[in-house]
Amino acid sequence: MALGQRLEKSVKPAGLMLAGEDAVLDLSGALWLPAHGTLVVSDLHLEKGSAYAARSGQFLPPYDTRETLANLHEVIARLDPACVVALGDSFHDARGPERMEPGDRAMVAALQEGRDWVWIAGNHDAEIGEGVGGRYAAELALGALTLRHEPAAGARPGEVAGHLHPCGKVAMRGRAVRRRCFVSDGARLVMPAFGAFAGGLNVRDKAFDPLFPKGFTAHLLGDGRVFAIGRATLVRD
Repeated sequence: MALGQRLEKSVKPAGLMLAGEDAVLDLSGALWLPAHGTLVVSDLHLEKGSAYAARSGQFLPPYDTRETLANLHEVIARLDPACVVALGDSFHDARGPERMEPGDRAMVAALQEGRDWVWIAGNHDAEIGEGVGGRYAAELALGALTLRHEPAAGARPGEVAGHLHPCGKVAMRGRAVRRRCFVSDGARLVMPAFGAFAGGLNVRDKAFDPLFPKGFTAHLLGDGRVFAIGRATLVRD
């Protein structure tokens, strides 16, 4: 994994059996469920830049929404899903849709055209009303899987969640690489954040311990492929 190189998003996704369901971990950070024709993305955090500007006057480059939607367009065009599930915190706050530029809103509408689109409620955007297309749900059952934003306490076979923005860090030969990652033990899965401005929490943080008491594999989004790395090999920040 070369440091500082841009990810190649169309090469070698990784396959995973998740609670008996076939799952594909895409290099974009999206989850592809081929048996259901469903693409899952988590934590888009659209309009994060404009939220910071509105609340505190702190300026962030106002291109996060456009970049995130462009990345989403790439994976949707490649896989052509019948359904897209946005797994919560799709907007950085409840007023995010109001601040979207017309071109970005039009892109969302174009991505939704001809397919089912489900917005799962997150902790940042639980109160978003109608107006950005699609349908809304607190969670979604899909075969053996349950799709929700925040991981629930205790054993939850088949749970697919986001919220924690997992990142894995590997150190070798005096160098370190930190990448977004999927985290799974084969029973449940925590998704990486898809948003361009979304930060990340190291998977060695104690927040992951109760979710995976017997250990996990972190699937790091590397250069040209997804790298499966055991917990013991990963290092803290």
